[in-house]
Order: sequence, then structure tokens, then C-alpha cells
Amino acid sequence: MIKRKIDDYIRNYYETNRNALLITGARQIGKTYSIRQFGKTFKSFIEVNFVEMPEAVDLFKGAKSSGDILLRLSAITSVPLIKGETLVFFDEVQQCPDIVTAIKFLVDDGSYRYILSGSLLGVELKDLRSEPVGYMGVKDMFPLDFEEFISCVGINDAVIGALHEAWRNRTAVDEFVHGKIMELFRLYLVVGGMPAVVSKYLESNNLQEVMTVQQDIIRLYKRDIAQYDPNNKLYIEEIFNLIPPELNAKNKRFILKRLNEHAKFDRVENSFLWLTNAGVALPVYNVEEPKMPLLLARSRNLFKLFQSDIGLLASQYAEGIQMRIIKGDKDINFGSIYENAVAQELVAHGIVPYYYNNKKRGELDFVIELEGKVLPIEVKSGKDYETHRALSNIMDCEEYDFSEAVVFNNGICASQVRLSMPRSIWRCSSRKAMLLRLFIKWIYRDCKVFYSENNACY
Repeated sequence: MIKRKIDDYIRNYYETNRNALLITGARQIGKTYSIRQFGKTFKSFIEVNFVEMPEAVDLFKGAKSSGDILLRLSAITSVPLIKGETLVFFDEVQQCPDIVTAIKFLVDDGSYRYILSGSLLGVELKDLRSEPVGYMGVKDMFPLDFEEFISCVGINDAVIGALHEAWRNRTAVDEFVHGKIMELFRLYLVVGGMPAVVSKYLESNNLQEVMTVQQDIIRLYKRDIAQYDPNNKLYIEEIFNLIPPELNAKNKRFILKRLNEHAKFDRVENSFLWLTNAGVALPVYNVEEPKMPLLLARSRNLFKLFQSDIGLLASQYAEGIQMRIIKGDKDINFGSIYENAVAQELVAHGIVPYYYNNKKRGELDFVIELEGKVLPIEVKSGKDYETHRALSNIMDCEEYDFSEAVVFNNGICASQVRLSMPRSIWRCSSRKAMLLRLFIKWIYRDCKVFYSENNACY
């Protein structure tokens, strides 16, 4: 059984809250499975899927009270409604806006508990999320993150706890553990975090079967495009297909001219938004300046577009790339895959990533807000991990008060800390270390730290 963090979240939510809960996210990320597992803790569990039961959509239309809704609900299920001991699950609620709007009446009635799930297909669910204010919580769900993945493949809580502790204390981790976790990270880049794909890997240990499931999911997403937005489906599918090659381009920024020579952002903006709202694409916007708050410096039409799952992205590249990733081949640049992994982890942990590009200073792969400060992040997948001109330029720029920067790569992570002004640098190299990544439990080794203290260099 795949253990998800969302399982603990759902359980804690219902122990401390009387409201309903809406779980949202892309298709095939395990929403229904987690809710059904939680439903087993109730004496009675009722599930209504508005895609599989289209007649239920009409059934709930025009209901004027909780009594009306519960009466109609009892007409379509043989499962008993037991007061105080029943969980009612409304699935694919984007098909039935009336039930989302009416949830406040059901919560007020208080006889039963309610949980809802929906896929962010188009704008339907997005427009409904704020409807029952004060009566329904909303939780976004994502594919398995790296910590969930290593837990599924056998890394126990004690090891994960030790890695957390190593990061907090900046201490070395056993070299054998480091090697094992790095192997699993490379495996994660190939398998990804879609539950059906992870289950297939655990069941078969066969990458060909894993890729078959991944291709099935991609085909499902393309069918959704045709079904839910027929007016713009050609643009949307073309944008979706362009994500892998655009990320593999030199600057990784999405270039509209590759979509259409005469394309203007205003004309295709809704197509990008559809992919974002559907949870299959992750936009990372450019900021004009890496200053707090980053949202105010965001550029509306300059962005990179990542896929929501790293395994799906890897499966769309040339055949054979999977084995090269797993073997840790350093002779090829897998920058797009590594950057996608970072973007995916950031978003899954509630952190909004941006990037910064300046003709004079260069480009930072990511900038984020963390603990009230801006943190620059560089991602290096090849041998040139010690070359990060743009990051050095930015850290030397006195108008930006950066306290730290992080470089993620296969071998070395560098962090630069400014302690006071005027500044200088002295260097301190730690012994071999494997630390879980900052804020997302990332992994790195041989950490070098640069401090600025006075005008002399050490």
C-alpha cells in the first residue's frame, strides 16, 4: 500500500474540524484512493461519482434544503445513512456545481460528514472553490514527492528522521546511506510520483511496464483536453506537447513563436491557464527583480512551463534516457529533468517558484520566498556544477539583501551567506555530507559554504 502524507492530513482535519473538505488536483494522483481508505474508518461510507453516475447530477438540481439533498441521496444508494457515523464522498464534483454550492446546508445540518474531490479540468472547479466560505476547506493534492517515494520503496522512518536531523545540524550522513538515497533519487526521476506508476514499479520492477502506464496517463490527459475544452483543444494539446522540447532548449523559457509564428500571449493565455488549472502543467514566472514580495515583480507573459510529474516528463524524451539517468551518466545534460523535479517539489510543498533573468547579470533557475526572505536556487545536472556566474553576480549585488543561496547538483551544493557589510568571503568546506534538501528534503553532498564578514578575503 502506498502511504501518502494526505492521509494524515485528512484524518487530522476531520478530528479537529466539522466542515466539509474538498481535495483537488490533477487526474490520476490518488485522490479517490486516499479518500476511500479514510472512508473505511466510518461505519458507513457512501460514494457518489458524478462522472460514472451522470443521472445524479440532475437528481441534485433544484434541491432547496439539506432534507431535500439527503432524501435524494438515499434514493441512489443502498448504503444506510447512520447519524454521526457516515462519511459521504462526492467525487468529480466539477460535473455537479450544485452539490458544492449546497454543501453549506449539509454541514449546517450536522448529521453526517462530507468529503469532496474534483479534478481541475478547465475553470469549472476553480470557480467553485470559494463558494461555501466557512463551510468547506480546500486541499490541493499532488503526485508523490520524493520523501513519499522513498518511503514506498522501503526506506524506513528512522532513516528519514536521521536525514532530517542531518540537515538541521549540518552534519555528515553515513556514506552508504548517501549512496542509496542518491540511487533512489535517480530512480524517482524516471518513475515519478503518479501512484499507478509507482505501484506498477513496486509490482513489476520493470521500467518498460512503468513507461506503458506513464504513456497511458499522458493519453488520458490528451483525451481530457479534447473533452473539456473543445474550442481550444488544438492550442492546448500543442502547448502540452511542447513542454518537453521547450524545457530542453537553452533558456527553457516557453517561446510562443514555436507554437505559432504569429501567436500573441493574449490569444493563447486561456490555453496555458487550462493546463495549469487542470494540474498537468506548472508555470514558473519570471520576476523583474528578485525582491520581496516576488508576486509584485512577476511578469505575466514570461515563464517556463514544467510538467506536474517528473516521471511523465522523462517518459516523453528519447528512449534510453531512463537508464542513463539511473546510472548517473554525467556526460549528458539532464537540466530540464532536474529543474522539473525541483519545481515539482517546491509546488508540492506550497512554495511558489519564480525565476530571474537579466541580460547583464544572467539567469537564476529559481527564486523563492522562504522565511520572509528571497532564496536563489541553481540546479546543475552536469559536470559544470562549480560554474554559476549568474548566482555569483547576484550574490555580489549589494542592492539585493540575500542571506543565502543554494546550488543543487549531483556532487556539490554551494551555499553563500552574507553576514555583514562591507563584505568579503572566507571559505569553509565540510567533509562528505548527505543532507536532505532545504525545505523539501533535497539531497546533496560535499557542501561548501561561503560567508561574507569584512573586507579581507580568507
